[in-house]
Amino acid sequence: MPLARLAELHGVATSYSPSPGRTVAASDAAITAALAALGVDARTPEAARRALEARERELAERLLPPTVVWWRPEGTAAPAGPRPGPEGTAGPRPGLIGPRPDDAEPPPDDAGPPPQFAELPPGTRLRVETEQGEERTGVEGLPLGVHLVEATAPDGRTARAHLVVAPARLRTPATRSYGLLVQLYSLLSRHSWGMGDLGDLAELTSWAGRALGAGFVQVNPLHAAVLGAPTDPSPYRPSSRRFPDPVHLRIEDVPEYAHLAPEAADRVRELVGQAAQLRESVLRKGALIDRDAVWELKRQALELVREVPLGPGRRAAYCDFLAREGEALEDHATWCALAEKYGPDWRRWPQGLRDPRSSETARARGELMDRVDFHSRLAWLTDAQLATAQRTARDAGMPIGLVHDLAVGVHPEGADAWAQQEYFAAGMSVGAPPDAFNSLGQDWGLPPWRPDRLAASGYAPYRRLLRALFRYAGALRIDHVMGLFRLWWVPQGQPPTEGTYVRYDAEAMLAVLLLEAHRAGALVIGEDLGTVEPGVRETLHERGVLGTSVLWFERDWEGGGRPLPPGSWRADCVATATTHDLPSTAARLTGEHVELRHRLGLLSRPLAQERAEAAAEVGEWLTLLSRMGLVDGVGGGVSEEAEIQAVHRFLLRTPARMIGVWLPDTVGDRRPQNLPGTWDQYPNWRLPIADAESRPVTLEELAASPRLHALMDVLREGTPGAAAPGASSHPGN
Repeated sequence: MPLARLAELHGVATSYSPSPGRTVAASDAAITAALAALGVDARTPEAARRALEARERELAERLLPPTVVWWRPEGTAAPAGPRPGPEGTAGPRPGLIGPRPDDAEPPPDDAGPPPQFAELPPGTRLRVETEQGEERTGVEGLPLGVHLVEATAPDGRTARAHLVVAPARLRTPATRSYGLLVQLYSLLSRHSWGMGDLGDLAELTSWAGRALGAGFVQVNPLHAAVLGAPTDPSPYRPSSRRFPDPVHLRIEDVPEYAHLAPEAADRVRELVGQAAQLRESVLRKGALIDRDAVWELKRQALELVREVPLGPGRRAAYCDFLAREGEALEDHATWCALAEKYGPDWRRWPQGLRDPRSSETARARGELMDRVDFHSRLAWLTDAQLATAQRTARDAGMPIGLVHDLAVGVHPEGADAWAQQEYFAAGMSVGAPPDAFNSLGQDWGLPPWRPDRLAASGYAPYRRLLRALFRYAGALRIDHVMGLFRLWWVPQGQPPTEGTYVRYDAEAMLAVLLLEAHRAGALVIGEDLGTVEPGVRETLHERGVLGTSVLWFERDWEGGGRPLPPGSWRADCVATATTHDLPSTAARLTGEHVELRHRLGLLSRPLAQERAEAAAEVGEWLTLLSRMGLVDGVGGGVSEEAEIQAVHRFLLRTPARMIGVWLPDTVGDRRPQNLPGTWDQYPNWRLPIADAESRPVTLEELAASPRLHALMDVLREGTPGAAAPGASSHPGN
């Protein structure tokens, strides 16, 4: 029928498989809505027929698709040397990436230019403008990059296409490393203003690299949040993924802070005192992290710090930053200034201001230039402190350093959604279809990118986003990496059950990702947990993208569901015991996660049944650990701390190239940072790291924790070549 064929030609799915052997048809309404968001009218059979004819004619007549990928095996060579980054940040240290492992598939053969060029009519003329600014008359020998190709056929037809020349495979780590996983806001120190900041991150990386032999620290997304109070505390619903949030700034580390005028310095000291009260409320009185209160204090301090004139060198550095970031920064800062005046939801602003390119917006930008400059300055300061944190990690001997996290999307009210409207699918939200774990499906409230507009631009916004993040990352974690292949689109106002999948050009998305990672000398980690369509993990592995393996999910599902022995785990992955969305290891071992869900009324089955199932699951793993000699016995005679150590000894028995340790696990924290399926029932994203008694623990207390050092000794002893700790690594030395 025309609708099904039309959907196929636009990458809109007409069915999905929630489980093996079961197929569910997408509704005509969901398909029609997805097509409408792509600019295709299929509201009536006649409209669908006309749209199908137009699409088939377009595909038959076009010379080239809007974006073409050329995989180049020679591009898989490691960078010749460190690639300079912002503020002098060095590239990868020796040992980060190495030869392709023997068990990895070789990259595809380089059989010449992509087939799209071989299929052009004889006599077609090509003109190429390379990313480096050269002009050529053919595509042979092009360097890595995104180049613009113009084709002219003998019959007069023309086409312009973006040619992405990318390395066929990223290098994987040459040696195993272990590191810490942490939600930065939860890591408070004696100097924090009520939540963890970039000064704390630099301190953590320096200590972890020098004293613990850690190779990396992975953090939550540090993207800019939507302005206003209350702010959405989730780091996975940001205003902008391109720019970091200045709430993470360490105020005292801003150079101009030291030169405040006396009156301003007195006022900032008052703010520091109020920040100390916030910090102590969290650490000593059981208060939740109050991001809005922290930001209000920091904003006031930054307004005063901004009054200090920049020196010539600092002024030049700021101007360089403005030039480098260009229109994207101007848009972001303009949205911030307008949000201060009209509120954060740009869809409710005066009509003319809803368009970032309108004359009304240009006039408002001029009127608010002082505020635009303020927010531009904040982006610069935050960028610099992020670069310092990565440089500190490398100086501490970390071969990878910071692992940043890329959220799957942005808040519909935020800066990116306003500035990049042409790239987002209007009236749509990203989510997940119904499955065995959630019969109602999920709506994440994030507008999806339009695959057609991305392709037409040569993936320009995606390239710029990746390049910005890789500037201060030794690796980048891609949340819900399956979204590079397809996303579940839910029409606004409809339940998630009324959605359908829309496919992206995964080859192009991966090519851009690999190109930018290669240029930065960085690794890529895909969060590929949950239901993954066939072929996705294989494709990611072929391209050198590491996966994510969590112990409790690694089972032999084709052999009865028993725990997967360590030798059967994949090598190209980050292996962990838990994540920010899952119970801590202590909670899982003790069954506390079941009790928590019971207290919140979230269980779908009787408590006794849930307890029994959870205990049986843990019992299977503990039995395997005991049989392997990783823990002495099973039952009441074994301490929870010993069991957590055994879990990590097991991870070391796998071939995983990176082992991640959830920082709260090092002190027995029972509380999850995020409890999926809750909103106001649980304080998601607002808890400090705590010990087994739920007592908040500072960074300084973590560094002195015997329990932490005992667990990290397990990691060090099980990792050949791990750095020995410094003389002051253990308490009392």
